[in-house]
Amino acid sequence: MLYFENDYCEGAHEAILKRLMETNMEKVPGYGQDPFCDQAKEKIKEACGCPDGEVYFLVGGTQTNAVVIASVLNRYEGVLSAVTGHVNAHEAGAIEFTGHKVLPLPQDNGKISAADLKDYLQTYYADGSYDHMVFPGMVYISHPTEYGTLYTKQELADISSVCREYEIPLFLDGARLGYGLVAETDVTLKDIANYTDVFYIGGTKVGALCGEAVVFPKKAPKHFFTMIKQQGALLAKGRLLGIQFDTLFTGNLYLEISKNAIETAAKLKAALKEKGYEFFINSPTNQIFVILENKKMEELGEKVKFSFWEKYDENHTVIRFATSWATKMEDIAALIDIL
Repeated sequence: MLYFENDYCEGAHEAILKRLMETNMEKVPGYGQDPFCDQAKEKIKEACGCPDGEVYFLVGGTQTNAVVIASVLNRYEGVLSAVTGHVNAHEAGAIEFTGHKVLPLPQDNGKISAADLKDYLQTYYADGSYDHMVFPGMVYISHPTEYGTLYTKQELADISSVCREYEIPLFLDGARLGYGLVAETDVTLKDIANYTDVFYIGGTKVGALCGEAVVFPKKAPKHFFTMIKQQGALLAKGRLLGIQFDTLFTGNLYLEISKNAIETAAKLKAALKEKGYEFFINSPTNQIFVILENKKMEELGEKVKFSFWEKYDENHTVIRFATSWATKMEDIAALIDIL
């Protein structure tokens, strides 16, 4: 069976496992108050170009989204997101569980636009009854998006400008950020730190066993650490996350291993195109969305693990192949032969 179901099928990069073993018997404080976490935080702030920022390590993506959003919003506020955004579509109502509504925006290839965002805000505040409605208190985007697409630097700047005009924070979900940074893009890590109020660097899907690094380029909300603890996203053995991110941000490893996902995806996309397969969307990163006839999908599922994405019509389904930092070219070749 070939596995292209997601980008976290494998465990962790061998450099991380080696470092975990080397440090295994060292005794350090818990809850991220250890030298490994301190070193990782400094390396991340340097890479992001925000020396005065604050970095926190959380256990996973859904927990990170829920904690960040709940910590920033007032109890009467909601978060604006693309209707296809992860917090709206794939987190089992985690945001609503914290008491905050997700306010959906139109999407184009998974992205929101500054124009649609401004139109929403203008319409909201033009309503004389807006005090009776959920206040838009934050904007959520992901890079890459749920469809593997990327914001340009100008798009990011435009969205940030609208957020600052209305004095609402911009939050960027970077669960797959490594793959976004090494694809064909003009957006850098420093750009993201410049245009957002908070973002996170995904580890779970980019070489780590688990964990995400939340970055506040300027200042975190009051008692953010306590919010992490309260919502179950804090590891007692915080060293496990610190060691992983310290390793990923040593010698540019995070970006170097991310390139493999883009290279293997590019080879698969080229073969699919040559064989005449129809793409649902043009994704420049590691997620490939293909429209398959239902019978063909069932046959393929006997040999290959992939993700069901959405129904296309009565006879066709959109499926997703995902590559990762660990995908082997020989597995790509084997998949191409099956296709």
